[in-house]
Amino acid sequence: MKLRTLLFTATLALAAVSGMAQADTAAKPVQYQYGMPLNVDKVIAMHEEDTDMCKVINADIKFVDKAGKIEDVGYRKMSEACDFQN
Repeated sequence: MKLRTLLFTATLALAAVSGMAQADTAAKPVQYQYGMPLNVDKVIAMHEEDTDMCKVINADIKFVDKAGKIEDVGYRKMSEACDFQN
């Protein structure tokens, strides 16, 4: 009975440690390079820096590609504030 309890406890501890290791590996977006194939099937989210100034900002897009893999790509673009200036 003690062996079973010990194995159960060890299994739980191993699962907890591996779960924490996966939580710490939040990958940064891959930086887009000119000509890089994206093969976007469905966009999940888009994010960009908020600014009131017309300038180049960092943005990223998270999407599902045609193979079903979730991708996160970072890129640079002109801010939305540039749309309202002449």
